[in-house]
Amino acid sequence: MSSISLSQLELCADALKKNGFDAVVVDSPHSATQHILDHIVPVLQPKVVSYADSMTLHATAVLDAFKDDADIVFIDTFEPGVDRETILERRRHALLSDLFFTGTNALTQTGVLVNLDMVGNRTAALNYGPRHLVLTVGKNKIVPDIEAAQERIKTIAAPENAKRHNFKTPCTKTGVCMECKSPQRICNTWTITERSYPKGRITVILIDEEIGL
Repeated sequence: MSSISLSQLELCADALKKNGFDAVVVDSPHSATQHILDHIVPVLQPKVVSYADSMTLHATAVLDAFKDDADIVFIDTFEPGVDRETILERRRHALLSDLFFTGTNALTQTGVLVNLDMVGNRTAALNYGPRHLVLTVGKNKIVPDIEAAQERIKTIAAPENAKRHNFKTPCTKTGVCMECKSPQRICNTWTITERSYPKGRITVILIDEEIGL
């Protein structure tokens, strides 16, 4: 269980703002959705929207609002029944979206995002491409520093995500990264995002719940 208090979440939001991110604290996934639809979308008025995998993001159900909007091109990068080659091509196009949604593997108390990716579409989007990003983040993702972030990813996020996708990697049995050479290895590309550039390009919505991996 996370020991992160509401006041600590607010301090983390302040740290993010000092690093050029936009940041807000909300009490639930539903509140995150309302903040996105009421305060972010009207300002950005995106024409093309996409996303990368995130259990926290899916918990908000905010993507449904874009799937049903005839005025928005929604690039679905995980549509069931679509072949792998098409999905990968969609992920390339998603990097040119106006608004891109995802989560983060870990977030330090000093306002630094730490991520480890298999394909690289999520880490690529954080670095460059989409005009704006919104990250939905549960309080269980918050750790003291980068070293603790990397430890969290290797012992929680990576093994559990490998299990979630039914990958046959050693970590699904050991519960910890084994530095494997499996073709299904999900630990391929690290990204440490110390600041948002340009300022405000990345918005982090901190949710006062334990949610996601």
